[in-house]
Amino acid sequence: MEWWGWAAAGAAREGRETETGPGRAVTRPEGRVVMFEVKTLDKPDERRDFPRGHLEAVHMSGLDFAVGTFEPGWRWSESVAPIAGTKSCQVHHNGYVVQGRMRITMDEGGEGELGPGDIFVVTPGHDAWVVGDEQCVVYDFAGDMAKDYAKGK
Repeated sequence: MEWWGWAAAGAAREGRETETGPGRAVTRPEGRVVMFEVKTLDKPDERRDFPRGHLEAVHMSGLDFAVGTFEPGWRWSESVAPIAGTKSCQVHHNGYVVQGRMRITMDEGGEGELGPGDIFVVTPGHDAWVVGDEQCVVYDFAGDMAKDYAKGK
């Protein structure tokens, strides 16, 4: 396959230049579209601030990726619930804990604690909070966090 450079979200489909380089998609004779897309967390597409934390999101073709940073004292039901307008978090998470610890309680009663190196899936209907005095940093690959988390309804 020939090398044709970098592409940012949507740029490959539109053939436009972006900060990270030219976006380009190639349609092969068999009808298959080939695309290579790269972004950096140093330049997120958006940032959402909320009490005791923030989220940085990168949006790409087929992937919405989020980095959540939660400070000691952060609790979803206190920091994000007033923004979301729901009693518990209604976002599905597929994630990886980079640093810190977080406790999760499900609406149905189950609970557990996450720490560095843990990969997790949490379905909608939960509360969460930072455990200890260290900030908690989470990578979320599910997409809904990058698209909808901490946005008003």
